[in-house]
This record gives sequence, C-alpha cells and structure tokens, in this order.
Amino acid sequence: MQVYQTTLHLKPYKRGFHIVTHQINQLLKNYDISVGTMHIFIQHTSASLTINENVDSSVREDMENFLDDIADDKSYYIHTYEGKDDMPAHIKSSLLGHSLTIPITDGVLNLGTWQGVYLGEHRDNASGRNLVITIYAG
Repeated sequence: MQVYQTTLHLKPYKRGFHIVTHQINQLLKNYDISVGTMHIFIQHTSASLTINENVDSSVREDMENFLDDIADDKSYYIHTYEGKDDMPAHIKSSLLGHSLTIPITDGVLNLGTWQGVYLGEHRDNASGRNLVITIYAG
C-alpha cells in the first residue's frame, strides 16, 4: 500500500456551501492511482466538509438557511471575538464535521451520481481554506 499526503489550498469563498469536488479530482490526477481511499481534513474551526446534492443549487441555499436559522443571532453567545458570525461558524462546523473518507475508483472519487463534496464556509469574510488530503492507494 502507498500513502500520499498533500494540502489543497482553496481560494476564499463567500459564506455558504460550495462544491469543491472538481478541485479534489484535479489534485488526484497528480497521482497514478486506480483504486484506493481518500481522507480529506479541513484545518479550520469555522468551516466544514460534507457530501450532498451536486446539481441543484437550491439544496446548498436551503442548507445555509437551515443552519442560519438554528445557529445565528443568539443573544447568549459569549465568544464573539471575531464578530457576530464567530460562534455560529464554530457550531456549524462542529455539526457538519471536519473530515470525509471517500473511495477512489478508476482514478476519481467514487461518489454517487448526485453527490458532491461541499465546503461549508460559515464566516462572512473568510480567508482561503486548507484541506489536508491523504490518499491510501493499493
């Protein structure tokens, strides 16, 4: 078994959910892997990773609206050092998670027909994000 690790630097995205499957598959082309597994870890506490619908953008909008509804604008938040979106971003990140593990088949992520990898950007003015990509090929 071969193990590879690299960091994928994502550009800054506006708040919301963004499909980053293409960027990950492009990175995968740098390796001669037919079958394996990819682990993706985001190095941030105010952004998240998840897998969901990859065609209809209203799903991403509904996801954002739902999470805003349950986490934003709570008068009892104490942790607001970086603004009013600070604590809500941490909560959303914890709810959705920081990592994904996806099979690789024929050199690409083996996602379902309607699945895409989402970056959940939970800050209003975030900088770029880093994904640590670990590939297990064998």
